[in-house]
Amino acid sequence: MGRAYQNRKESMAKTSDQKARVYSRHARVIYVTAKQGGVDPDGNLALRSAIERAKKDQVPAHVIDKAIDKAKGNAGEDFATARYEGFGPGGCMVIVDCLTDNTNRTIGDVRQCFTKTKCKIGTPGSVSHSFDHSAIFVFPSDDEEAVLEALMMADVDVEDIESEEGSITVFAPHTEFAKARQALHEALGDIEFEVEEIQFVPKDTAPIPADDEPMFEKFLEMLQDVEDVQKVYHNVG
Repeated sequence: MGRAYQNRKESMAKTSDQKARVYSRHARVIYVTAKQGGVDPDGNLALRSAIERAKKDQVPAHVIDKAIDKAKGNAGEDFATARYEGFGPGGCMVIVDCLTDNTNRTIGDVRQCFTKTKCKIGTPGSVSHSFDHSAIFVFPSDDEEAVLEALMMADVDVEDIESEEGSITVFAPHTEFAKARQALHEALGDIEFEVEEIQFVPKDTAPIPADDEPMFEKFLEMLQDVEDVQKVYHNVG
């Protein structure tokens, strides 16, 4: 127990530029998910989850609808996933997930974030071995035993479960995301997840040296300003 995780839910943006970036990220995920699995959220659980995450970040309905409408046509951009790994300020380990229609542009933008903060981008697999790729669900409940029993009855391979101050966190392999989500809904009814995502969870966390904190914050801000960047994971605790 006591494992740390990063809640990737972005806080409400304070400026129009920040809001635009948040909206763009969610719209891109919704478009790609709808394009790949269909535009009906009832038949595409990944799309339903993407829409729910967008709503939690207060993305307007018209932005969501536009992304889905765009996916209905045969035209449109072809986005691909891209993942970069490396070492950030203070030697912390970093994974950067992107959605891009131009990998050359994206790698250049991400590499610049590393080089301008005197950090090193690595090769695939250079740090991901120090993270677990997990499905994470956080929701209000205080009955850990009932939750665990429901998941085990549904044959979900639970990695870990935490209960703290009326909230339960479930960790499962990323391949079990849909099965775990369905089992929780069937057992607990129409629950509202605070977090329902697939994330990279560091196996161990470490504090960043005080002298490196300003550069670490700058590094994260630069990555968040890259339009193609979707999520940034690190092992700073």
